[in-house]
Amino acid sequence: MNANTIANKYLEALEEANIEKVLSLFTPDALVSSPLYGESKAADFYPELFEDTSSSKLTLKGVMEGKSTCDCTYLISIWFYFDWILANGEPAPFNVVDVLEVDKGSRLITKLNIVYDTSNIRSSFNLSKKQTSL
Repeated sequence: MNANTIANKYLEALEEANIEKVLSLFTPDALVSSPLYGESKAADFYPELFEDTSSSKLTLKGVMEGKSTCDCTYLISIWFYFDWILANGEPAPFNVVDVLEVDKGSRLITKLNIVYDTSNIRSSFNLSKKQTSL
């Protein structure tokens, strides 16, 4: 799979909130690092994200490829608009870049680093978490 194919499959699975589809793109021990959720295994992160989501619409803005400077890990960066509706119905849209560390042999994601400014959505996110946990 090339970078554009990986990006499109990832965004499609994310928008569908399809756990099996999204996890099929990751190695079994893959990690996700998120500004809102912290670092966790992909297998734990996506069920929690989807539980916190009422709906989402994702709009791809760009795909970039490169290598990390320290160990030449293959990187794919996906820039997209995440029109996120939280579980309580509150909108929490944002622009985001997901930086994927990819195993060159299997072309599976070993780590995903999510990069975005949470200042506009953090209070809505915290409120939704509180309301949906009651």
